Amino acid sequence: MSIVSNNLKRIKPSPTMAVTQKAKELKASGKDIIGLGAGEPDFDTPDNIKQAAIKAIKDGDTKYTTVDGTPTLKKAIINKFKRENNLDYLTDQITVGTGGKQVIYNAMMATLNEGDEVIIPAPYWVSYPDIVLLAGGLPIILECNEKQGFKINPSILEKSITKKTKWIILNSPSNPTGACYSEKEIKEIGKVLEKHPHIFILSDDIYEHVIYGSFKFFTIAQIDNLKDRVLTMNGVSKAYSMTGWRIGYAAGPKDIIKAIAKIQSQSTSNPSSISQAAAVEALNGVQNFIEERASSFQERRDFVVNTLNAIEGIECLNPDGAFYVFPSCKGLIGKKDIKGKEIKNDTDFVQSLLENNGVAVVQGSAFGLDGFFRISYATSKENIKKALEKISSFCKSLK
Repeated sequence: MSIVSNNLKRIKPSPTMAVTQKAKELKASGKDIIGLGAGEPDFDTPDNIKQAAIKAIKDGDTKYTTVDGTPTLKKAIINKFKRENNLDYLTDQITVGTGGKQVIYNAMMATLNEGDEVIIPAPYWVSYPDIVLLAGGLPIILECNEKQGFKINPSILEKSITKKTKWIILNSPSNPTGACYSEKEIKEIGKVLEKHPHIFILSDDIYEHVIYGSFKFFTIAQIDNLKDRVLTMNGVSKAYSMTGWRIGYAAGPKDIIKAIAKIQSQSTSNPSSISQAAAVEALNGVQNFIEERASSFQERRDFVVNTLNAIEGIECLNPDGAFYVFPSCKGLIGKKDIKGKEIKNDTDFVQSLLENNGVAVVQGSAFGLDGFFRISYATSKENIKKALEKISSFCKSLK
């Protein structure tokens, strides 16, 4: 009899973390490796946020807090939703967790029964399906290809809905593609969901502030008829470069928020008191640096997209947000690398790229769509330039 539960056997380790770990191991062994697999900003946490954390430590703010967030942080979150999204929430409609991933995990664990279906558009963030499986649910993968801009077709969504559908997960801007839904596109999806009142919507807005050009962010909870069925997840990781501080939050229906608190009370209990104090400053403090950092990411995006599209066999859409691109490597499938190994799929492509040219990226199949790979350009321009030169050299070497 295995000590590992059958439930755990249903899921796999995070492919993105596996790529990052592999790159670190190769680098530690002395190889020249450039990692483009990590999904975190290369900017540092702003000093005012650090100082708020230091002050919390010195003030003795080091005890247990309320399980699902301090009143002060919940107030800051409420103010954020009002200020940035024109959404009104009460304190008992807010939850704070140890990162956005825990909020999603808690929501699924608290609401899914065996066999409940969750619609997940692909490409998707790698953890969505496995969290659903771990909670006893059934992921229903809705493929959204490059011809659709990696976005949901409302008529196909309609056909995917059944009586067992309990949730749909929306992620805009998207990890891994950077695709963003406009207000018009969100409302078209909303029209479909309005006809199915048994479905709840989890909106993953973690990349809300990493948007480019004239794109205007819109979240589905801003549709009045749907707000009571939406759990809007966000956090401080991406906008404030606080990935290691582990603070995510959500706003939504009181019964779901209460159920999430119950799950959290029997797992991690409260998030770090110090991190919560820092998150208060992040949400209440100066915000002007966010746009400046987004401009820097936009410059990198433009360089990456233009360079990739100049490589024979690679095609790359130009995303409106996040700090990822999701290029196609379909034009190179079937070729052989310098060691004579055939590139049969995207996994072979990224493995050969890492082993032969020292660039770590993540295969598209990890995100539910074969024939692509994800690049994170949340690294220095020097690293990006060097990595793209290596990718170009690798692609040219395939015969």
